[in-house]
Formats: sequence, C-alpha cells, structure tokens
Amino acid sequence: MPIGDALVTKGLITREQLDKAVADRTSPSERIDQVLIRQNLVSESAILEVFSEQLMIPVIELDEGQIDKELLALVPARLVHKYGLLPVARNGKGIRVATSDPYNMYALDEVRTCINMPVEPVLAPRTEIHKMIKQFYGVGGEVLQEMVAEAGVEIIDEARIESEDLDVQMAQEASVIKLVNEILVEAIDQRASDIHFEPFEDDFQVRYRIDGVLHVANVPPEIRRFQNAIVSRIKILSNLNIAERRLPQDGGFKIKVHGREIDLRVSIVTMSFGEGIVLRILDRSSVQLVLPSLGMEGENYETFQDLIHRPHGIILVTGPTGSGKTTTLYAALREIVSPELKILTIEDPVEYYLEGINQTQILPKIGLTFARALRSFLRHDPDVILVGEIRDKETAEVAINASLTGHLVFSTLHTNDAVTASTRLLDMGVEPFLVSSSLEAVLAQRLVRTICKHCKDEFKPENPAMLPEDFGYSRGETLWKGRGCKACRGTGFSGRRALYELLVMTDELRELILNAASASQLLENARASGAFTLMREEGWRICRDGLTTPEEVLRVTKV
Repeated sequence: MPIGDALVTKGLITREQLDKAVADRTSPSERIDQVLIRQNLVSESAILEVFSEQLMIPVIELDEGQIDKELLALVPARLVHKYGLLPVARNGKGIRVATSDPYNMYALDEVRTCINMPVEPVLAPRTEIHKMIKQFYGVGGEVLQEMVAEAGVEIIDEARIESEDLDVQMAQEASVIKLVNEILVEAIDQRASDIHFEPFEDDFQVRYRIDGVLHVANVPPEIRRFQNAIVSRIKILSNLNIAERRLPQDGGFKIKVHGREIDLRVSIVTMSFGEGIVLRILDRSSVQLVLPSLGMEGENYETFQDLIHRPHGIILVTGPTGSGKTTTLYAALREIVSPELKILTIEDPVEYYLEGINQTQILPKIGLTFARALRSFLRHDPDVILVGEIRDKETAEVAINASLTGHLVFSTLHTNDAVTASTRLLDMGVEPFLVSSSLEAVLAQRLVRTICKHCKDEFKPENPAMLPEDFGYSRGETLWKGRGCKACRGTGFSGRRALYELLVMTDELRELILNAASASQLLENARASGAFTLMREEGWRICRDGLTTPEEVLRVTKV
C-alpha cells in the first residue's frame, strides 16, 4: 500500500490533505511523505512507524552510549554525510546502519560495497541521525570533506604575503561561508554565549561557552587547513580589515537563525600561531528581562523594588565580567519604565534595545566617553540614568553628582562583593562624603548553573564532611544533582540563575564610609543588623530547593 494511503487508513491525515500534498510537490520525483513532513501535516516519527510495518524494518532510538565507536572509522565519512547514514552496531558478520530513508537502497549498497560486509538498515528520525553525526564526526564535517576533496588546497604559511590568504579565501568562499554558518548555528542551538576560535601549533580549536563553562566543539581536525579562510570570512562579516594581522580588531555583525535576529560581537587578537577570535552571541529572544526569572525573589526582591522606585540616589550592581550585571539592570529598568519617567542610558556597547528607554553607546574615538555623555544627559531633563560601568574617578564623580541633584542613577562596578563597592570608589579617589551621601544600595551577584530538569535526581552525600562547614548539612538531608542526559549534553546542568546579595545603606554604614572604614568593618556592621544575606548563603538555600548543587555554589562564591 502506498505510504499516503497507509497514513489515511491510520487516520493520521485526511484524503483531502493527501490530495493537496500530491498537488504541492515541487517535482514529480518528490516523495509524498517528504511533502507531508515539510507541510507539518504528519510527524516523521509517525511515517517511520508506517515504514517499519510495511518494510519490516525496526525503528530504534539513537543513544550516544550504544553507538559502536569502532564502526565510525570503518564506514567512510563521505558516505555518512552524503546519505545521512549512521553506523550503529555490529550484527553478526555485518553492521546495522540507521537511516531515515528506507527507499534509498543505493546508499546501503554503496556502504556494503565499501566495507565488504552485510548491512542491515534500521530506522531513526533524520534530525536525530544528523545530531549524532555532528556529535561523532564534528560540526561542519560534510563541508570539510568536500573542501578537502578539492584539488590544490594546502595550509597557507603564516609568513606568506597577504594576497595568498585572500586568494585562498576567495577560492573557497562558498564552502567557507557554509562552514562558518554551520558553526554559528550549532553554537546557537547549544545555547552558547561565546564562540572561541583558537589557533595552536598543530590544531585550530573551536570552543563554545555554555552556561558559563567552556566546552570543546566537536569539529573535524581538517578544519586546521582552512584557518585563514575562516578568519577572513569572519573579518568580512564584521567589516574589518582583512589584511591587518598584527593589531587587535573589534567589530560585529547580525544574523538571522530560526527566525530570530541575533547580534554577534567580534574580537580578534593575534596569537603565536595565527589570529584568535571570540564571538559574543547576543540573542535577545532568549534573555528574560524579569527580575524573578533571573533569580531575585523573597525579601531581596521586595527591598530592591523599593530601591528602584526611589526618586534619587545611586544603586550599584557589582560582580565580575559575565556575571549578568547589565541584564539585572535592564530588568530593573523594565520594572520602572513608564510614560511619566525619562530614562537615559549610556553603554559600551548597547546590548539590548528596550522600548520606552533612550539608549546611547559611547564612542571613545570621537571623545564620547561615559563622563562626557553623563554631563550632556544632565541637560536632557532625565529622571533615571543608567551608566554602563564606572571605570574611573571622573565617571564616578559625575554619576554621584547626578544622583545628588535629584536623579536616580544605576551603574555597575567590578568588585567581588557588595561591601567592597564603597571602598573601590574611595580607591578611585572619590571623596568619602560624596559616596556616603549618594550611595543607596549595592547589589552583588554571580551566576550559577541550574540542574537539568530532564535528569534531576535526589541523593544523600556519601561523605557529608566534604561539604563546607557553613553549609550546615544535617545528616540524612536530601540534595539534588543531574545525572547527565542528551538535553544537557551530559553535564547535568541546563541554564543559569543569579545569586544575589543586597547591601542597603543605613545611617551606621554611611558613618563608617564617611570615616573610610575597611570592607571588613562594613561587613561586620551589615551582618550585625541581621538583614544582610551573603551570596553563598543564598546559594545554600537554592541547593536545598533543588535548583543547583553545592559544588556549583563553591565554584562561583567564596567564604
């Protein structure tokens, strides 16, 4: 029975849908099942089940742990990429090969001829097969196989003249474009925040930063031969100077993936064995600019709500690079944005555009610095000002003066915790009386990975003594961790959330700052009040709530 009729008989589609699919074929050779999948009228899994019944070919679920690694070297990679096949396991004297197209007998025959062994087909969804091919053969493996097969392609010596690099880039342009695109899409699909291209003596490594941790991307070793072409392609995308290979360059470009517009910031630095590239991925659609979604809850959230609705003063968010400070400030601005408020921001660069907020990017080349923009802002009748970062005494003093003249100012500062923010400002040379009178609160934060919900498991520590003393573990207490699964790439973690500590200024703290007290004195006073919770303590709380692990809290916090 034809596949279309079988699907109608099973009630998976109607006769009218089948007739329409027949009429919508792009060519007479296009199979009707492919048309139905393309039109989302029936799932590929349902069609594979029908194929299985008709052709007596089993449907399997692909599992990384059950793939015979030795077979991967046995079957030529070009056939795997060409036909979308995957060697799965041995079967007596032959092998089992997963395919999503049981009618392509020529592909199976070619594999059989190449390895001189019997081949038994099994069925699996095309997307799952291609995911496993990327896992075992590397991202862009198909493109690299095609590029290696082309004649006259060799490694270009770093010392040769620039025109040779351009010639190679131009000769490989179509393939290089496809290769770079595949790496970008793979990184975005993996929820990466950064892509690192790193040149070494005998390797050109690609790494993705996922949930704050770097993972080596599985790319074929042949990628080393096309290092210069890849670098040139990214320079062209970023509108950078292709011939400049000595000085660092910064740029960016925009792409559209899965219907989403994504910005990429590019940084290129010359290393010992070539140019290293880091791409920062800014996916606006994946960022949740809502404070509770970021991890702020309970008393911290209520207090912070009160702070951001105050008429004046300065509120600082502190933490290392990449700890989510700007995201927290954006979420705070979204909480207070209204037609009654004039909100201005000066950033480096503007990462996400917010509706109802006037945003400006600094341009040091023409003299538009944080301090200069701030002075101009004060003549622009603002109610709220966001300064991307306080980097020097001049910016700090202008921001503080703005807060003292009736404006609410938000900014970030690079310090390890909340209590050292004021001492950092004093170290910059800001007068203690200015800091004491203007500072309303300091919010310090870190990002911790959250346990994957698909493989979350409870456990009781075998050796509780290994846990830090301040955790306060009670014998028999249940904790949680991730086993590792496909969804989390075996890490046990998926996504991140913030840990916060919020220091609100009191009269006693202002007096201590006025007297240039040390950070330890400020911490002692804040703890004595009983209203100050450390990030580490917040981390232990969410461990007990089953959101993260003690090891993850230890990774990002200190005693």
